[in-house]
Amino acid sequence: MAVLYYFSIILFLLLCFVLTVVVLIQESKSSGLGASFGGDSGDSLFGVSTPQVLKVFTGWLAVIFMTSCVVLSFWTSSKARTQVSSIIPTEVVDQ
Repeated sequence: MAVLYYFSIILFLLLCFVLTVVVLIQESKSSGLGASFGGDSGDSLFGVSTPQVLKVFTGWLAVIFMTSCVVLSFWTSSKARTQVSSIIPTEVVDQ
């Protein structure tokens, strides 16, 4: 069970990195990070319809990010409660 927990933490960190890159690639009101790769402010980094595709992709990544935040939060607190309850003897809890 611990391996699955740490694997999900690694996936969450990868999701954070991908979300950050996707947000930075999008064209801002000025020029965005896409201009750093050789395109001017009129060109798009990945094609003509890229801004709309990136907006939708960013939206889905944001939903997955928020959902995984909540799930990992509950999972972490659950793990902490089970660790504390295994440390404290039952006689102390009953008194």
